[in-house]
Amino acid sequence: MTGISGRRPGSVAGFGVFTLVTVALFTGLGVWQLQRRIEKHALIAALTERLAAAPEALPASTQWGALEPARDEFRRVRLTATYARLPDAMVYSSGSAVREDISGPGTWAFMPAKLPTGETVVVNAGFVQNTMQDRGQQDRAVTPLLTGEPMTLTGYIRFPEKAGLLTPPENPASRLWFTRDHLAMARTLGWNDVAPFYVDLETPVPASGIPKPGPLEVHLKDDHLQYAITWFGLAGAVVIAFAVWSRGQRQSRL
Repeated sequence: MTGISGRRPGSVAGFGVFTLVTVALFTGLGVWQLQRRIEKHALIAALTERLAAAPEALPASTQWGALEPARDEFRRVRLTATYARLPDAMVYSSGSAVREDISGPGTWAFMPAKLPTGETVVVNAGFVQNTMQDRGQQDRAVTPLLTGEPMTLTGYIRFPEKAGLLTPPENPASRLWFTRDHLAMARTLGWNDVAPFYVDLETPVPASGIPKPGPLEVHLKDDHLQYAITWFGLAGAVVIAFAVWSRGQRQSRL
């Protein structure tokens, strides 16, 4: 009995330290989620403002190197360009987080377009429904855009995505990608030097409606308050568990 009771203070101290560390960790995660919530709300406000702004002239090529996703993603721009008679690329999609009018499966039509000054800007010309395996249908969708005439385009500056660990590799034979990486498309399909961004087309809409461009809307997931409450709740549960355990230890000594 003496040996057992002699080990109890150490057990209480060890469990106490574990409790403090765990509570500090869970509380820190809760505070971090609240900070993330503030940042997310600021991002939503900024993106909403950019999407609602009147389109500006596309920045000159001398300014392209200074463009950054945090500051320039979703900026509305206007440009005059001619779709180049080069191979297009399709990007598989099961839907869109910024287009409520889009539901998959389908593909986004990525096409190189020449500016009057000679530079090439890649344009996401819009959505083509159910074309993942039908390259012929994809070609028929984009061919009417290859008029050889300049067009006034309005859209949004976007930056290339990075493939995830589970993202399927591209299929160059079908010109099919699973990530919106227009730089990789340009290297594979011979588009030569292109702008470091691409343009998500808003207007004009082709007479056939295919590909289907359109306005973007912000729909960013905001669950940070829920996550914060969960972490704070876990911290409280650990404190309660320690209190109950400590009380049981004291009663066992009586």
